[in-house]
Amino acid sequence: MSKNKKDRDGLVFSTDPDFFKSFQEEEEQDDSPEISPAKQKLRVWLDRKQRKGKEVTLIAGFAGPESELEELAKWLKTRCGVGGSAKDGEIILQGDHRDKVVHLLIEKGYTQTKKAGG
Repeated sequence: MSKNKKDRDGLVFSTDPDFFKSFQEEEEQDDSPEISPAKQKLRVWLDRKQRKGKEVTLIAGFAGPESELEELAKWLKTRCGVGGSAKDGEIILQGDHRDKVVHLLIEKGYTQTKKAGG
């Protein structure tokens, strides 16, 4: 039952007989088209807001499917040897790794990557 509840996103009742078909079609359309790494403008920030003073490296501006974002995040976390997460088009790495991340992303083909935020 909890699975159905998650699938509806807060919808309690629908009179549409094809409700589940239309909902599944919307989910399929959510995948973003792939954009080549050379055309993506990634920005690498150092962030401390709402993290109790702990520093994190924030990579923003990724455009593409969520699976590709997670794959890139896993690769960066492995290369930097830190933990982190990937969601909503952003990658968060624990600690200050801006210089290393910029260098790694440029090597990987994300040529428009820059440090941002001072």
